[in-house]
Amino acid sequence: MATIDKSEAAERGSAASPGKEPRTARGKATMRKLLDAAAMEFGESGFHDASISGITRRAGTALGTFYTYFDSKDSIFKALVRDMSASVAAAAAAGITPGSSGVDREREALAAFLRFARQHKEIYRIIDEAEFAAPASYRAHYEGTADRIGARLDEGVAAGLISPGDNQVRAWAIMGMNVFLGLRFGVWDESRPVGVILPTIDALLSSGIATSKRR
Repeated sequence: MATIDKSEAAERGSAASPGKEPRTARGKATMRKLLDAAAMEFGESGFHDASISGITRRAGTALGTFYTYFDSKDSIFKALVRDMSASVAAAAAAGITPGSSGVDREREALAAFLRFARQHKEIYRIIDEAEFAAPASYRAHYEGTADRIGARLDEGVAAGLISPGDNQVRAWAIMGMNVFLGLRFGVWDESRPVGVILPTIDALLSSGIATSKRR
């Protein structure tokens, strides 16, 4: 699996506050430190108890450095949600084999997400709190994810590998499945190898759960 460049993910998500985007490699590296520190701070303390001083302490930067890139705790939290959303997208893309399509591609994307969730358990607390602390970013995260899944399904239909249907509904259903699989088998318990989980999901996507008599 290809590695995920978090700096590139941050740039795609316009991580800094408006007008404060870093222009140098050093600036991008410093902003990356702040975002990584924010993920730890918000992940451990929650939005309300997290503090800017806690973020800069974890990042090993001066308090004033924070304001070079972000206007407030709210602004870095919103940036973090965008950054994590971009990282999820990058992880899924990196986990998909070139030329893969249809159900195979969805299985690979899920496998990549499960591995990502195991490495970044804090994403669940941060995204959940975004529903109230950054509702626009929260909605954009899920809508963007559903759009990517829907586009993959459209391509699968065009290739004759997926039956025609309402791919918007399908995309949200698949995303919901992936989110809770990541919670159960990524955050709560990672004792089952990802490869053991995938065949059940493959069968579900390929054949559904009804018996041949029901179908």
